[in-house]
Amino acid sequence: MSTVLRTSAFTEPERPKNLQIRFATLGGSFVDVVGLGEHSKNRWKCRGCKATSQFPEEDHLFNIREKANDHAAACRAIPLT
Repeated sequence: MSTVLRTSAFTEPERPKNLQIRFATLGGSFVDVVGLGEHSKNRWKCRGCKATSQFPEEDHLFNIREKANDHAAACRAIPLT
């Protein structure tokens, strides 16, 4: 019996305003990167475990993309809503 969850088992939540990137987590949830774009203030938030970026006022899109993807690759929290 496999314990691996598939993202297709969950419905994608509504997309927030200024969504730049959305990553799927191992647990089937999503990490959203929102902001105003490449050279603006951006932040990420995990819809599964509720973790967020620590310094959104300093995060350009090229920098935050890797952090959000790394979190999504490790997070096993499942969506609760």
